[in-house]
Amino acid sequence: MAKIHYKIVQHDGGWAYKLGDVFSESFPSHDAAVAAAKRVAQEQHVPGNAAYIEYQDEKGAWHTEYSAGDDRPDADVTG
Repeated sequence: MAKIHYKIVQHDGGWAYKLGDVFSESFPSHDAAVAAAKRVAQEQHVPGNAAYIEYQDEKGAWHTEYSAGDDRPDADVTG
C-alpha cells in the first residue's frame, strides 16, 4: 500500500496543505488548512470502481494502467 503525506505549510498569505510539489488553495488559518487536509486524507481511503486510468509523469510521458479501485493509499496529515 502506498503512503502519502499531506503537509500543512504557509502559502500565499495564509495556510495550505501540500502533496509533493502541489499546493491546495489557501486557507485563512492553520486550523482550517488542517481540517481540509484531514478531509482530503479521509477521502483517499474510500474505495472506487475498477477502471483504467491515464496520467502524465514528471517527464511528460503518458501512462495507462488498471486501478482495481480497492488499492487506496494510506494518507495522513503532518504540520
